[in-house]
Amino acid sequence: MLTEKQLERYAEVLLWAMKTARAKKFKKNNIVILRYHIPAIRLVEILSARILTMGMHPVQRLMPTPVMEKNFYEFSNLGQLEFTAPGEKKLYQNLNGSIFLYAPESITHLSGIDPRKVAKSTIAKKFLRDILDKREERGDFSWTLGVIPTKALADQARLSMKKYTYQIVNACFLNRKSPVTEWQNIYKNITRIKKWLNSMKIRCLHIASENIDLEITPGDRRRWLGLSGHNIPSFETFLSPDWRGTKGVYYANQPSFRSGNYVSGVRLEFKKGSATSISAEKGEDFLKKQLSMDRGANKVGEFSLTDKRFSRIRTFMANTLYDENYGGKYGNCHVALGSSYSDAYDGNPAELTGVLKKKLGFNDSALHWDLVNTEPKRVTARLTTGKKVTIYENGKFCF
Repeated sequence: MLTEKQLERYAEVLLWAMKTARAKKFKKNNIVILRYHIPAIRLVEILSARILTMGMHPVQRLMPTPVMEKNFYEFSNLGQLEFTAPGEKKLYQNLNGSIFLYAPESITHLSGIDPRKVAKSTIAKKFLRDILDKREERGDFSWTLGVIPTKALADQARLSMKKYTYQIVNACFLNRKSPVTEWQNIYKNITRIKKWLNSMKIRCLHIASENIDLEITPGDRRRWLGLSGHNIPSFETFLSPDWRGTKGVYYANQPSFRSGNYVSGVRLEFKKGSATSISAEKGEDFLKKQLSMDRGANKVGEFSLTDKRFSRIRTFMANTLYDENYGGKYGNCHVALGSSYSDAYDGNPAELTGVLKKKLGFNDSALHWDLVNTEPKRVTARLTTGKKVTIYENGKFCF
């Protein structure tokens, strides 16, 4: 497990990340919600104290235990699945920050649950996420998240607790005297890459590997994003493309856990922006049900590239936050099926109305599922001038 010193450093990094992610500065009497699983309790204690010394109000929310969560989906009727507690909407309308500490004691307990029940509950609570999205667009809210090592995660990643913990310590620079300084340096480097990418007028991107032959259309009024503070760790550079221009084949060679289900060998074929052919070596039925959750679930909301020179993650971690930031030998690319990011709009996100989102091809869905490929690959940008430029090859940006 993490030492007391490492937990103190982790708290520093998470608070830096939450502040960095917000357009406006935090002020006294702001409200910050801390959502966490039981194994993260010591870090919550440290964060709560620090938030109080900043003159703000921490609100603690313990996540359901595996038994509670399984019982909820097994025994709930439709009304219970879609129930939102009184006061929840008002709280979300007043939140200024959020830190989620993911420390699950099980990640397979929902494997026998009908995914349609999970989808109904997710869709019913989407309005709460929409509230926070709007607050973030105005600069009134920001969020970040981190992972605490648990036996459940280590077991599914087939690592010892010692090795799993080491990956988290190493990836987040918790073994350095000033991990925040390390993150500030990464931030500067990724900012340079984003500036370079955003200087190019890209008509489309072609992603090619042994099993991928995919075309992505960035679309109008887009900008590349990366290391905003939203995730710790975060080494990726990404955008939310115009989903309508997606065509070709995408393959995720890295497995994924979602709602207790293990899915691997995902192959998606896109035509006119939608995944029309969906298959998986394992978990295919669950995959298909997730991608039929709503009208946007089978469309791309994000395209991302990770430069291996930044990422210290070298192994499968059975957790999307780490797996989507995998460095390894060839870096990674991933697509997210489902919702797009409004801050990928190159204007004021607060101006991005539902009508404008639809016009520009920003995808909307209750789903957001990252599917990762770690094969050696080349990404070529075709510019509006007709010129072709290789922007990424074998795990590195060609910058």
